Amino acid sequence: MMDWTDRYCRTFHRAITRHALLYTEMVTAAALVRGGARHLLAHDAAENPLAVQLGGAEPRELAAAARICAAEGFREINLNVGCPSDRVQSGCFGAVLMERPALVADCVAAMAAAAPDAEVTVKCRIGVDHQVPEEVLPAFLETVAAAGVCRFAIHARKAWLQGLSPRDNRTVPPLDHALVVGMKRRFPDLAIAINGGIGTLDAARDFLGQGLDGVMIGRAAYQAPHDVLANADREIFGTATPVPSRGAVLDRMRPYIADHLQAGGRLHAITRHMLGLYAGCPGARQWRRILSEGAQAPGAGLEVLDAARDAVEPVAA
Repeated sequence: MMDWTDRYCRTFHRAITRHALLYTEMVTAAALVRGGARHLLAHDAAENPLAVQLGGAEPRELAAAARICAAEGFREINLNVGCPSDRVQSGCFGAVLMERPALVADCVAAMAAAAPDAEVTVKCRIGVDHQVPEEVLPAFLETVAAAGVCRFAIHARKAWLQGLSPRDNRTVPPLDHALVVGMKRRFPDLAIAINGGIGTLDAARDFLGQGLDGVMIGRAAYQAPHDVLANADREIFGTATPVPSRGAVLDRMRPYIADHLQAGGRLHAITRHMLGLYAGCPGARQWRRILSEGAQAPGAGLEVLDAARDAVEPVAA
């Protein structure tokens, strides 16, 4: 979710759900340790529960990065072993680490030792290229779990490191949800969340009913956030929290946006993440058009948000 789940996106999603675990964009260990890029970790306590996701493959550097993340207040540090982008492969981390489980074990052990107050978790694929997932995935989980990791999020697709773009890697390799469910049965003491091709709360409940410990939803939660997230607190977490209407979400965001603008920020930095709020509703096209065009104009302010809202409400709630 690089370039997607920045702090503005997370604040927007937190205005819809109180309890769903949110993730930062992936931050490379090198950027933190060698580049001094602590600004990439900027977040507000109101975003919690929140996990930071790291990319890297050098145990000492990842340990130093984990120490920085813990000092910035993160209580979950997730190592990405699933991203197939060219930039990640050139750095020899991300999905390519599925081929090096012993190195991943060394990395997570170093991270846990450096940040004892944070939980180190792993996001991975079921395999890469010509690996046989039924063979490599259990071996990977066993090796990394022996280094102290108790929670995994598994994207139920292979990553093809040669021949597919990062975008195609999110959709083209076939899904094998059953394999991930099977890993929970094989390793009942591990907390395993499933990822990949899941777009509704009904589907999430089904996987939870099969014994999985969590469901990670990425693109669907971004593209139609109200559809996916608004009922999550009640239907997944069992709270009595009222389901916020789309208008109520806008009311929650308005003071945050006003403060951002007052501090010199641009409207588009926040509203680009809000284009899907009215997905599927009458007037959604006008909402997207007004925000997309108006928010990028120099000096654009809350009047653009109000105009977009007027174009879609009261038709949509």
